[in-house]
Amino acid sequence: MTLRLSTVILPVHRWHDGGRDRWLRAEELGFHAAYTYDHLSWRTFRDGPWFGALPTLTAAATATTRLRLGTLVTSPNFRHPVTLAKELISLDDISAGRITLGIGAGGNGFDATALGQEAWTPRERADRFGEFLPLLDRLLTEGAVTQHGTHYSAVEARNLPGCVQRPRLPFAVAATGPRGLKLAARHGQAWVTTGDPKLYEEGTPEQSVDALRGQIEKLGKACAEIGRNTAEVEKVLLTGFTPDRGRPLASLDAFVDFAGRHQELGFTELVIHWPIPDSDFAADQQVFERIATEAVAQLG
Repeated sequence: MTLRLSTVILPVHRWHDGGRDRWLRAEELGFHAAYTYDHLSWRTFRDGPWFGALPTLTAAATATTRLRLGTLVTSPNFRHPVTLAKELISLDDISAGRITLGIGAGGNGFDATALGQEAWTPRERADRFGEFLPLLDRLLTEGAVTQHGTHYSAVEARNLPGCVQRPRLPFAVAATGPRGLKLAARHGQAWVTTGDPKLYEEGTPEQSVDALRGQIEKLGKACAEIGRNTAEVEKVLLTGFTPDRGRPLASLDAFVDFAGRHQELGFTELVIHWPIPDSDFAADQQVFERIATEAVAQLG
């Protein structure tokens, strides 16, 4: 299968001061998709500009015509399935069916406490995600939904006319634990990983490849348990968080080597960060654009 190459554009630029230009350029460069993070603020960018994901994607949908668009990823940290479903159906309509929803259980970042709640434990996040995702699936595929859950409920929630994409827009489920992988196997058209975070600081690229191989094997087992062929699930690696860090973007050859190793594992889509100077995602823009236009052809 041909490897797809996508990018993630952090929402740190005003739309009319560089923001729009990046999404347009992503389409011109031929990326399969362009995603953005769905956070209220994030890590070292907390004290600088940071715009909302869904309005940004709506603007990108009106500015582009071919590029797939999506979140990478949203989470229950500050969202509810009922309101999110309505926004996604609207966004899918505006984009003429070009939206992918990247979604995960969330973490302990600034989003976890921004609404005044205590940060959830890993078990609480898993419990909530286990309710959130199936309910969102129903809301995007059924005209009216009533469901009473421990954490999330819907009462006669109407979502006509539904998504442009049928039966709904695709889910790309971010997961590495057993409960999340089961959700990815059951509800995901794609699965997303950033690798093993424990290896980021002191691990090696070889250890990372082994860890990713293990994650893919666990996904395969989760699919087998419900009688699903794991080949039906696209496998997406969001790069920049393995021990390789930014080195794959240092040159075209470096990226082709990195991409080839991960394609052999079974990944069908790699996502690279749009360069941001003076950050963890700093990279040479010309090299980045050369990777965008030449790398996939070299992989065969």
